[in-house]
Amino acid sequence: MSERTVVHLLRHGEVFNPTGVLYGRLPDFHLSDLGVEMAQRAADALADRDVTAVWSSPLDRARETSAPVAASHGLDIRIDDRIIEADNVFEGTRMGGSQGALRQPKNWKHLRDPFTPSWGEPYVDVAARVQAAVSDARDQNRGHEAVLVSHQLPVWSARLAYEDRKLWHDPRKRQCNLASLTSLVFDGDRLQAIVYTEPSADLVKKAKKGAGA
Repeated sequence: MSERTVVHLLRHGEVFNPTGVLYGRLPDFHLSDLGVEMAQRAADALADRDVTAVWSSPLDRARETSAPVAASHGLDIRIDDRIIEADNVFEGTRMGGSQGALRQPKNWKHLRDPFTPSWGEPYVDVAARVQAAVSDARDQNRGHEAVLVSHQLPVWSARLAYEDRKLWHDPRKRQCNLASLTSLVFDGDRLQAIVYTEPSADLVKKAKKGAGA
């Protein structure tokens, strides 16, 4: 008989980012006070679930979002590089405004191919590494549930791949808000359903622009 296993892809909470830069993989970008509240909301939403593993991206904001989830189940956090944020040449810069990176001619060469994309890690590679982590989490926690704390682009790219949709997309149309759960429900090895929920839907309305990723 097949087993029902759920792997939750949890996006981290709001980040304290007063200068509004694209922080990507940079260190020392931590959750804001609101982000801490979002992380607890996620933990509360998962408190009654049969969670047997919590994995996290190595970045600070993901670790901090993982902490209350792991604590509520008495679990250690496993760090997995496969669910880290996507690499991006614009990391550390401000994207918008008159002085933003996109307004500078020297950066236009990075915008030549939005389908790959040319400014960072290929979508196909991002989706593949996240799916590999999901498969391992499913196999190691069969019949139970696992939580993988990651970032918006990796979560969304993996979802598009699971749904056999084109990986190129408009970032403004991602269904992956702060501290949201994209839950992958498996029957044995077969993906049976994808369930999206937002435990912090009301808090997201208070989040500052540029505090995601």
